[in-house]
Amino acid sequence: MKIIAYGIRDDEQPYLEQWSKEQGIEVKAVGDLLDDKTVDLAKGYDGAVVYQQKPYTAAVLDKLAANGVTNLSLRNVGVDNVDADAVKRNGFKVTNVPAYSPEAIAELTVTQLMRLLRRTPTFDRKQANGDLTWAPDIADELNSMTVGIVATGRIGRAAMKIYQGFGAKVIAYDVFHNPELEKQGIYVDTLDELYAQADVISLHAPATKDNEKMLNDDAFSKMKDGVWILNPARGALIDTDALIRALDSGKVAGAALDVYEDEVGIFNTDFGSFDAIPDERLKNLMKRENVLVTPHIAFYTKTAVKNMVQFALNNNKQLIETGKAENEVKF
Repeated sequence: MKIIAYGIRDDEQPYLEQWSKEQGIEVKAVGDLLDDKTVDLAKGYDGAVVYQQKPYTAAVLDKLAANGVTNLSLRNVGVDNVDADAVKRNGFKVTNVPAYSPEAIAELTVTQLMRLLRRTPTFDRKQANGDLTWAPDIADELNSMTVGIVATGRIGRAAMKIYQGFGAKVIAYDVFHNPELEKQGIYVDTLDELYAQADVISLHAPATKDNEKMLNDDAFSKMKDGVWILNPARGALIDTDALIRALDSGKVAGAALDVYEDEVGIFNTDFGSFDAIPDERLKNLMKRENVLVTPHIAFYTKTAVKNMVQFALNNNKQLIETGKAENEVKF
């Protein structure tokens, strides 16, 4: 058995080597992403392990299948960048890692909210300039707020526990209701109800065609004045232009964004200077003290990275050995 792993970073390498040694299975680590330039490297391998925001295009998947590789294991949750038609046409078996560390994403989300509520970016700037005054930067308290959670999967539920630990009231919306949360009476019937009631909106939904740019001008108009927006999920959930307008008007008090709709090719890149970042809308957001942008790092903990690598390799091994895996994704 031989597996090729694409897009392997230096921080992933030790966990890959540990797994390979323990399992006695050859794993070729490739630093480059899976695309039309690297797909031929998969010839002779039984499966591929991958992770990227870059699309897995039909052309690349067709060629991967032509090279004899149809066992594809993603090291992350989202499969929205995988061409579904190509998967079906070529008979791919695809797995993901649905829970590498929900707590990692939840912890950063709430951390960023607390920074916003306590105005720490403003105080950091003031103190760097020798200004140790308080006013006018008075803070808000999470314990007095209602948090609206959109999607109650593993990450949404992990975030919910933390919000409740702070004493916040939590409401939630999801097409699929978790039985335990249903018993607690946490769900509202519509997104409009959540928008109307929530002081904080915490997004934890996958990106689908149905929810693309769900936070748009119309959605913002239905929210409370001074609402806080948190998105550690998918950049496509927010219409960036609409968010900027809502920030400018004061409808949105602030936002914490770990994802961005045009992040591919920008996040996890060193441009050398702020001015060299090639996206004016992103820089518009980054310049604001009431907006915290992180470059898709909510998952980026030692625990999560180890789990992403080794769970994906386990999935690929299962596919190769049995033709099925516990975390297989149906397209």
